[in-house]
Amino acid sequence: MRKFLRAAALVASSMLGAAPALAAYPDHPITIVVPVAAGGTVDLLARIVAKGLEEKLGQPVIVENKAGASGAIGTRYVAKSKPDGYTLLAVANTFVSVPEFLPGAGYDALKDFAPITQTCSIPMVLVTPPGRPEHTVQAFIERARKRSGSATMGSSGLGSTGYIAAELFGAQAKVKFLHVYYKGNSQALLDVMSGRLDGMFDQVSTSGPNVKNHRLQALAVTTKTRSSMLPDVPTLNEAGLPGFEDETFNAILAPAGTPAPIVAKLHDAIAGTLNQPQVRERLAQQGIEAKASASPAAFRSYLQAYLEKYRRIAAGIHGK
Repeated sequence: MRKFLRAAALVASSMLGAAPALAAYPDHPITIVVPVAAGGTVDLLARIVAKGLEEKLGQPVIVENKAGASGAIGTRYVAKSKPDGYTLLAVANTFVSVPEFLPGAGYDALKDFAPITQTCSIPMVLVTPPGRPEHTVQAFIERARKRSGSATMGSSGLGSTGYIAAELFGAQAKVKFLHVYYKGNSQALLDVMSGRLDGMFDQVSTSGPNVKNHRLQALAVTTKTRSSMLPDVPTLNEAGLPGFEDETFNAILAPAGTPAPIVAKLHDAIAGTLNQPQVRERLAQQGIEAKASASPAAFRSYLQAYLEKYRRIAAGIHGK
């Protein structure tokens, strides 16, 4: 009994010591690491979140870009950081897919991180060269079937969001595509515009303006509902692929072991920022839907579902 009382006293003492520290959080600047180059959607969302956290938590929030190795360099850096809520990670889908497609990524998407919240949802859009006679998804599929194995799809590499969407599309449409990899989507889009590529899946936030300027032809978006940026473009579900759904998401995470009260405090502050009308409107103009998870636990379940989907795709590719 005496041993039990001593142990209970130690636990109570540690909890009392932790409480003031948690109550004081944050008491110095927070850093959000973006594991890709500045200028993209992940960077944009990280800076919106940083501004909101500064306003709501009363401390400076620094955005630091640590690009390289398909995002793995910055991701590993955060995974090894102190789990105290002062180093966070801003990511997109590739955070989950990279370890499944590229051996040696050096991190586990769920074991090494404490999920905080999703920050946005962005539809992908299937784009083809302007002037092609195939103006519908079914016509595009029929043309690709006639050239099975040689019809080309561009992307920024194995496991990228565009690659994943193309694999899901090909599997449901029963078409085998020849994947052409680029260092980034920009050059791939130029090759679609020129007709050197048959098509690719890209975020509406980057392809949308080119569709409106008639430099690309948009056949369908990948989400269940149409994009506010391209309201006349059907969903793949509407275009004859029932149940098709694939979205690009952005999110914020912390190192595994970050105290739950800190994770909850960050979640609430980020959700509050994303729900501001001016933030939602600013993102909507670029085809991006601001979207916060209901809770950190809900976001963990969301990540788990994506992880399982990517594992199935990777297993199919490797013949497992």
